[in-house]
Amino acid sequence: MANPLEMLEASCTRLVRRMVSLPRAIMGQGLDLMRNHHQFPTPNPPVYHHPPPQDHSISNHLQPNLGFLASFEQQFGTTHPFFYACRFMEVLKMARDEHKFVFLYLHMPNHPFTPHFCTETLCSEVVVEFLDANFVSWGGGVDQGEGLHLATTLRPVSYPFCAVVAPGLGHNLDVVQQMEGPVTPEELVEILQTILEGSVFGNERAQAEEKRLADLRLIQEQDAAHSASLKVDQDREKVLKLGKETQDEANASANGQHSQILIRFPNGERKEKAFTSVDKIEAIFKFIDSLGLPGIRENYRLVSSFPRKVYGADQRGINLKDAGFYPKATLFIELL
Repeated sequence: MANPLEMLEASCTRLVRRMVSLPRAIMGQGLDLMRNHHQFPTPNPPVYHHPPPQDHSISNHLQPNLGFLASFEQQFGTTHPFFYACRFMEVLKMARDEHKFVFLYLHMPNHPFTPHFCTETLCSEVVVEFLDANFVSWGGGVDQGEGLHLATTLRPVSYPFCAVVAPGLGHNLDVVQQMEGPVTPEELVEILQTILEGSVFGNERAQAEEKRLADLRLIQEQDAAHSASLKVDQDREKVLKLGKETQDEANASANGQHSQILIRFPNGERKEKAFTSVDKIEAIFKFIDSLGLPGIRENYRLVSSFPRKVYGADQRGINLKDAGFYPKATLFIELL
């Protein structure tokens, strides 16, 4: 085996757009990929062999990758791309619905380049913000579960290994580009930006976002026109009784100044709700608490993606417009 210096000199980033068949275990048909790995030939022998799993049962292999996230955060901290803690097929569906690519990271814990890549590149602020704003990210260890199945399918030649993928036809996966070997944060963002600029997804996302905003404006205008005549007298009476803060809130509601907030949960679930632009961030926390979702307790904070900002107890009194959440915003829930 080559020494680390020779491996670094030989590492490269390769454009490898191709179609591969998703493992049937990931597709949920109950077959063990390890008995069918000959279906996915590799053009070159891998530098590192994947360690065998401890348990070959499909039920254990395909559990949501909470173990990967816990292990990753224990070693590298909580500042990292928003890796969804759900099955890979669910991430592909989210990417299709949102007209985005999937950023796939396969983690080789014992590789000599892994610690530096994770600390300096994958967890750098510029990479985290860019990925959270433009991609749906998923990560998994190559030693178990779906990470092992995907590593067996994609057959990385060297590590660190990242890929940009999209759902293909049928049970296929469209590998747009895979990056093998260490890269700097600037190089990684440049590669990802180039992919977005030349992709059909990029145009579809822009068109879909433009249509969504136009539909939202139309709905707001219709709602405002319908309710204005009914609420004008009630609003006038309320304004006389309430203080300045409540007056601002009533005016914002009457003028249709709404903030549309999309909330992403760690398990991949999404909730969208409209607030007035002068509502406090506290209102978002109360809305999340009212849902009573399993695993979501009081010990969490909200994170915006691009630019990345964290909102906890000290920011609950800021109104949504001052926080930059008007007319819309996407927030992630980060468990503490």
